[in-house]
Amino acid sequence: MRTSTASRPAWARRALTMLATLATFAASLVITGTTAAPAYAAACTGKKGVTVVVDFTKLGGKADTACDPTNPATGLAALTAAGFSYTFVPRLPGFVCTIDALPNPCNGAPVSAYWSYWHAKPHGKWVYSSLGAGSYNPAPGSVQGWAFGAGKAPGISPP
Repeated sequence: MRTSTASRPAWARRALTMLATLATFAASLVITGTTAAPAYAAACTGKKGVTVVVDFTKLGGKADTACDPTNPATGLAALTAAGFSYTFVPRLPGFVCTIDALPNPCNGAPVSAYWSYWHAKPHGKWVYSSLGAGSYNPAPGSVQGWAFGAGKAPGISPP
């Protein structure tokens, strides 16, 4: 004899729905080969948005380029809207310690290894920022750069 779903307890229906959802999600990961790495969009085009370059090469990665399609009020807002995450150095708010959880653990950002912040015009030259990313208001169409190391510009040219 079949049991209708209406006669099952509500918790059982929710549990079955949750299991079905998880199974579908797990199958999609296997089928598409999705990894945990973030997906970044290409550089912004035209005079809208802010392109963000984050150079992870000193940390064993590569330089990633992404687009913040909005008109961000700060460099940190551009970093976040472009799909990157960040944390501050403990007890030093405003000083970026990690981007996308790198370095891991946060190294306290000594002079020899920290996230430096840069600006450029598209296809221009990197200029070291005299303001912190939380205070700088990037112009639409500009490029913002981040590089981990001893204050050297990102290893790729501004797109």
